[in-house]
Amino acid sequence: MNKENRPVYKKHNSFIEIRHQHDDSLALAMDRLARIRTRNDLASDLTPEHRKILDQVYTDLFEADKKRATPAFYLAPNVLEELATYPDEVLPRYLVHRYRYEIFPQTKVLDDYPPYLQIEPSSVCNYRCVFCFETDPTFTAKSKGFMGRMTLDLFKEIIDQAYGNVEFISLASRGEPLLCKDIIPMLEYVRGKFLNLKINTNASLLDEAKCHALLAGGVKTVVFSADAAEEPLYSKLRVNGDLATVLRNIELFQKIRTTQYSALPIITRVSGVKFTDDQNLDSMQKLWGDLVDQVAFVQYNPWENVYSQPVNDLTEPCSDLWRRMFMWWDGKANPCDVDYKSTLSVGTLKEFDLSQLWRSSQYEQLRQAHLSNQRGSKSPCSGCTVV
Repeated sequence: MNKENRPVYKKHNSFIEIRHQHDDSLALAMDRLARIRTRNDLASDLTPEHRKILDQVYTDLFEADKKRATPAFYLAPNVLEELATYPDEVLPRYLVHRYRYEIFPQTKVLDDYPPYLQIEPSSVCNYRCVFCFETDPTFTAKSKGFMGRMTLDLFKEIIDQAYGNVEFISLASRGEPLLCKDIIPMLEYVRGKFLNLKINTNASLLDEAKCHALLAGGVKTVVFSADAAEEPLYSKLRVNGDLATVLRNIELFQKIRTTQYSALPIITRVSGVKFTDDQNLDSMQKLWGDLVDQVAFVQYNPWENVYSQPVNDLTEPCSDLWRRMFMWWDGKANPCDVDYKSTLSVGTLKEFDLSQLWRSSQYEQLRQAHLSNQRGSKSPCSGCTVV
């Protein structure tokens, strides 16, 4: 890849390819949703505003005018796979929040909470992957203050505020979440609280206790980050990593899953960053395919030197400003993880609650700059290529 060209990075559509072990039928899903649509009782707990969103979802799916100018909701393959794991009773709620996640960033609509909340249990990582922020010594040096692990009390405060307001949560960001000493009680605390809780891990620290914590019912999607299926390529990309260890740990996870949690509606994925032409999805599928539900590559985001890059000519607003908010290990809220040094932070949970942070004047000013073709006036947005 020619990093000098710095191509536009579409954050929401970052998959280069994703291979599914199970191909869920669109026709079957539509038949199921048609039946659910007639069940008014299933939507009785929705707020009036969310009922309007649900009506729009059904209109888009069953009655959409293909000539309409505004974006329409549709069922992507990954959504079909998720739909199949939910009982009928929660599908209206899932569709509402999936719509907020998919469509609000396109229509630039905001409500009181982000559609997606990304929580960082640890900014510390035991790897130095060649495509990651962790290779920047001005970030990882302890003296800089960016490295740390979230306390259980802070985590509980975030979860308590998100519960009932945000349904899509991820435990991951700049570091390795399993390095957080309280990750097991954290996973216990989120059990049953969210429709879609995802965790990303390099799997190097997986043991039996952590496998059970991940499989105990709180997590919907487990993403094992691995970028190759052979050595020395794996270790060349995931510096400090060992493929044999990771393979053994994921095999342990799969064994525990199949023998003790076979009925658990969870989705597992091995996902890699496509960084070189040497990486091959066929070899990834051959090694990992029998151990997980999905194998994928995502595009590489050229984040390097974002704080010193010259202003580019990109004017399209960054969709993440309407899609997600990041909560760092120290309670700091940030709009973006390309801004891994938090220069755009809108405050901390000690100062404001989640809703106040999401709708803060500072956040609004940043969104307005992007909407008015002035993203170049904000650093590091000025040198970033994410849309």
